[in-house]
Amino acid sequence: MSRRVRSRRSRVAMVVILGGSLAAACSAPGSGTAQPTAAASSSAAPTCGTAPVTLKGYFETGFPLPKALTTEFTKQHPNVTWDIREDQFAVITQNAPRVLADDPPDLMRLPQVSELVKNNLLKNLDEYAKVYGWDQWPASQLEQMRLAPDGAVRGDGSLYAMGLNFSMTGVFYNKKLAERIGMTAPPQTLADLDAALAKAKDAGLVPIAQFNGGATGGLAFPLQDLMASYGPPAPINEWIFQKPGATIDTPANLEATRHLEKWIKAGYFWKDVNAVDYATMMSRFIGGDGLFMFNGDWESGNLDKQMAGDIGFFLMPPAQAGGKRAAMSAPLAFGIGANAKNAGCAAEFLDWVATDTKARTIGVQVGGSHPMGPADGPMPPVAEGSVTQSTLAAGAQIAKDDGAMDFIANATGAIYAKSWTPNLQKLVGGQQTPEGLLKSVQADYQSQVKGG
Repeated sequence: MSRRVRSRRSRVAMVVILGGSLAAACSAPGSGTAQPTAAASSSAAPTCGTAPVTLKGYFETGFPLPKALTTEFTKQHPNVTWDIREDQFAVITQNAPRVLADDPPDLMRLPQVSELVKNNLLKNLDEYAKVYGWDQWPASQLEQMRLAPDGAVRGDGSLYAMGLNFSMTGVFYNKKLAERIGMTAPPQTLADLDAALAKAKDAGLVPIAQFNGGATGGLAFPLQDLMASYGPPAPINEWIFQKPGATIDTPANLEATRHLEKWIKAGYFWKDVNAVDYATMMSRFIGGDGLFMFNGDWESGNLDKQMAGDIGFFLMPPAQAGGKRAAMSAPLAFGIGANAKNAGCAAEFLDWVATDTKARTIGVQVGGSHPMGPADGPMPPVAEGSVTQSTLAAGAQIAKDDGAMDFIANATGAIYAKSWTPNLQKLVGGQQTPEGLLKSVQADYQSQVKGG
């Protein structure tokens, strides 16, 4: 159930599952008229001013980064208060189109935007980008949030969202448990990782702490990492961006899915993995139940606090020694409702997140990931040997190897909850095969892209 939170200091939290989807029906409301660009008649950057303003938001519940940012924003802008609606991911998935049409928030978490753009439910941010100077930032920061006017193809066109930071996934590991199996350094190849998993199982440890319950199949995380081990990221991005002729059912991805099935059959996950939600996974992992966890750098600050010095992080190793690394890496995207009441103030908040020194510090120290913003933006110091230091270094490696991928859950608004999740749950239950999984997902994808 949703709940309203009203506070002078915003009370907002979010589960940052890299790229969870927002379902927007093809006949979603709001599709009748074209959406004008933001601030089209103004040459000056909009601000929150000095009069009282209440920013309305619709966010996921879960983690501290958005709360820390919105609290600091109110501290620096005392006239701004927050009216935040918080929901679990599955609820937002169902509610997004109707909320944006009937009660448009000023800010909304937007893991997937294609259908929402097609239905004119999001504000075009091109003019904000111009007046704030966002278009002078590194182009790669914004390309995943750009769409053609019809919303059909991502990567080019107008800007419809902004990120609170640039998140990245990889593999966390419990250093104390690693010592018990003689693991003194992160695995350098997929075979090394397989060997560590087998040793953990033999030692009576849970090799992989992962969630796969509800509407958000967490096995999509290790699956996409395995896809990155077996093949290049470009074809996966083409599929996610809905490039004509793109398919997820490739030989490399089949090998990856078969590898995941081997891990399942070997008992490397909790027996009740299909009943485990994200919060339970984190609680168990922090409690020492699991050697590895496939997750994102948004947990770095939390793990540095909860398990200081006991957690390591590495990028998914390649199948072949010396191969390039790849990872899901995308902005933590927020959008502004097409008919938002306080769009200008919301835009100032998004710009502040990326340019204010304190906000960028929060992004790194609380969020554990690289801030959005100008290439020469200030970066705060991080503790030597911390998880955050490791995740920031891993991000630099991904940039060097040109290995950034969007999340496979972001290909369409419904593909995560309606296709990836049930198929992965069936794979765990022995009711789906790797071949059948990819064919089923591809068929759903083609239907959703054609129908949208």
